[in-house]
Amino acid sequence: MNDPDLTADQTDKIVQFQDLTGIDNLSVCRDALQRHQWDLEVAVQDQLNISEGRPSVFAASETATPPNVINDGVVQHIFYSPPSGYPRWGGPIGCMVSFVFQFCYNTFMSILKFAFSIFWREPRRQVTDPVGDVLKFIDTVNENYSRNHPVFYQGSYGQALNDAKQELRFLVVYLHQENNQDCANFCRESLSNEAVIDYINSNALFWGCTTSSGEGDRVCHTLKASTFPFLGVIVYKESRMTLVARMEGPTDAHELLTRLTAVFSLTQNYLEMARQERISRSLTQRIRREQDAAYLESLRVDQEKERRKNEEQEKKMQALREQEEREQAERDRKESIKRAKIEMASDIPDEPESSHPDALSIVFKLPSGERIERRFLKTHKLKDVYNFVFCHPSSPDVFQIATNFPKRVLETETAPEKHLTEAGLSRSEVLFVYDLEA
Repeated sequence: MNDPDLTADQTDKIVQFQDLTGIDNLSVCRDALQRHQWDLEVAVQDQLNISEGRPSVFAASETATPPNVINDGVVQHIFYSPPSGYPRWGGPIGCMVSFVFQFCYNTFMSILKFAFSIFWREPRRQVTDPVGDVLKFIDTVNENYSRNHPVFYQGSYGQALNDAKQELRFLVVYLHQENNQDCANFCRESLSNEAVIDYINSNALFWGCTTSSGEGDRVCHTLKASTFPFLGVIVYKESRMTLVARMEGPTDAHELLTRLTAVFSLTQNYLEMARQERISRSLTQRIRREQDAAYLESLRVDQEKERRKNEEQEKKMQALREQEEREQAERDRKESIKRAKIEMASDIPDEPESSHPDALSIVFKLPSGERIERRFLKTHKLKDVYNFVFCHPSSPDVFQIATNFPKRVLETETAPEKHLTEAGLSRSEVLFVYDLEA
């Protein structure tokens, strides 16, 4: 099997499904797996349940609504055999007379039943346990006629319709009439034929019920059955469940098999078209999912790019704001220092005369290399020296003052009130100003 639309894992599951169920049609296998989201175990179990006559998960669902069945006599294959008790005339004229008589009789009885149903509601039409009606009928066939027959579907008519639609299989409906010798012979002989059993089990779901039960009576009126035994063939045609063939009256095994083969062959293309439509729809949905996933991934990538872009822009804006804040802080600091220099300038004591006996001469060497000479009194304090240097235009904003040799930092911050002589300054000093921000 080489299908470009399938992955290697899906192809392997189709092969396993085919081996486990014995279904030869690969399209059927693929369709069954797709309906179960490619869960091999669930698909196989469901298929085996249907093969044994049990409803699938689709039919057993509480929300499953049985589809309507189109019963259009114009497009049906109709096979009619007069009941064994009816008079038979030979030749074409006899057949025509028999057919006209049966048609008129059936029409009259249908009108009579309809009129009768308006005034009196028959108790058996009150369907209270459809599955129970079906199971009782199956037990009746096994006990009274034969246990050798096609696998009866062990569910209601609506469940059988749902499964036939989901599985894209033919649904053969058998309606039985009690105390009818033709029906008894049909169950003992035609339905017990091995060729008939194999053919029906391989190609269709088989549902049956007696018209004496509520479920059987309801289906009988739905399919407009009038002569028994009655067989109807329902298939999924053009998006609707359609009754494509009806077989009324006694039929031997050979004739039954011939009729079923002819009907299945003529209508099999409807199922194939439905399978192809499902495959095409599944492929379209997969392509749409892949496109949606690709779009979402592309959208996610674009959103991630946009997020990163926004983050980068935010980082740049934050950096600019921080830079502006730093620059503003620096401007504020310098402005503050400028104001402080102006304010401190008035606190600097006047320079004494060189002839003053307590005068000290100090030479300041600034980081720029500029030399400044200034006289102070011995009684002046270290803060006066600091304020003088601080207020000089060439002075750094943050500095310390130290002697040259041995190097000793003046305690202008820790002991600003010290007199110059207490700080160890003599009559003539050279002090170095160090820029602490350099």
